[in-house]
Amino acid sequence: MMKELTSHKVNGLNEALTIKVKDGPGPGNACHEYGISFVDEAGGKTTHNISFQKGPIAESGVNGVSNEALLAIVEDRLRCFQAGDYCCRENAIALTKLQESMMWLQKRTRDRVARGVEGTSEK
Repeated sequence: MMKELTSHKVNGLNEALTIKVKDGPGPGNACHEYGISFVDEAGGKTTHNISFQKGPIAESGVNGVSNEALLAIVEDRLRCFQAGDYCCRENAIALTKLQESMMWLQKRTRDRVARGVEGTSEK
């Protein structure tokens, strides 16, 4: 049973994108496997899979991407839009909020490093 996410749907492109959660909660109570699919101009289905890190690095090794990695990609895209023809207030606000999100995630990591528990299941 795969869950479908719909919070992104607001326009033609996003209506055409289907996001499926491909697994159930695992370590950390989060899901780790997602698929984003769409039907291309030729009528074929294309799916891009995203696998997040599953388990702490010290216990599981590096086996997926981080939230921060995906935020960095979106941050780069918005910076580029802001430097070009698509510069707007809404992009500027979204960029600021992404940067704030990254700051909080990095603070969490720095705090875990300082406590000596980063990369482990320990809280």
